[in-house]
Amino acid sequence: MNDYITHDQHHDGIDRRGFLKCMAWAGTGVLWTVSGGVLSSRVLGQTSGGSAPARPTGELHFVQISDSHIGFKKPANPDVAETFRETVARINRLPRAPEFILHTGDLTHLAEAGEFDTLEQLLRDCRTKQVFYVPGEHDILNDNGAQYRERFGRGSLGAGWHSFDHKGVHFIGLVNVATIAEGGLGVLGPEQLDWLAKDVGGLSSETPIVAYAHIPLWSVYPKWGWGTNDAEQALALLKRFGSVTVLNGHIHQALQKVEGNVTFHTACSTAFPQPAPGTAPKPGPMLVDAPRLRSTLGLTQISYVEAASPLAIIDSTLADPA
Repeated sequence: MNDYITHDQHHDGIDRRGFLKCMAWAGTGVLWTVSGGVLSSRVLGQTSGGSAPARPTGELHFVQISDSHIGFKKPANPDVAETFRETVARINRLPRAPEFILHTGDLTHLAEAGEFDTLEQLLRDCRTKQVFYVPGEHDILNDNGAQYRERFGRGSLGAGWHSFDHKGVHFIGLVNVATIAEGGLGVLGPEQLDWLAKDVGGLSSETPIVAYAHIPLWSVYPKWGWGTNDAEQALALLKRFGSVTVLNGHIHQALQKVEGNVTFHTACSTAFPQPAPGTAPKPGPMLVDAPRLRSTLGLTQISYVEAASPLAIIDSTLADPA
């Protein structure tokens, strides 16, 4: 699979016209629907008469959250626990309780025990109790991820990869942060790729696949490490499946890309935004006016109806009406 973001004449590593055509920035909220292999989308709030779009009512309904960075205390958001608490409250107010939550990494900012404790305490208030995790690079800072795996990766393999089945969908949690250099591309590694080949080897090609990892599995902006070096090898193992959804975090903004039968989606952070690719000297916490902060933070809701094979993805921000 080729890189999805190509270099332009300005040598900034991004084809801006093509990029903006296929992206949806944090703060807008986008509804994606896949039915019969055809994907359509619309920005929330752009419905006729100004009414809010109907929430999907699938047999399977789950939520993705990402990059909570518990312990972060810089001006970009001096109270990340509060915005995470707001995220939990928003999940609790959903008309239908999600069956589980996927957290796509950077649970904490410094991988300290107290930060992990705070995250667990905040999640106790969530009515959805089942949470599946993959680590971000911030979760393995102190001990190569030993504490993370003990507390959030029990039963996983290697650095924390795992899979499970739910209502006809096969979920695959991948770890692409265990061996990366600071600011470098994500790496899955041969051991995990071998495991992935065996994990999906016996599945029917009609099985819907949801893969999730921290760093994007497509080339968002390699100059900033926003991509995974050996992602093509993993995606090659999934290309025979008719419906593949890949969920990531790390870049703190909602971006989407469709390549054949694969829908790539990165989630907003619950902590702080990062700049759009190529719009700053480097990535990192982005300071925005206080009234705008919550429009850059949010969560993703996903519904799936097994009989008709549709997938609906909704991004919402903490500034949107609940």
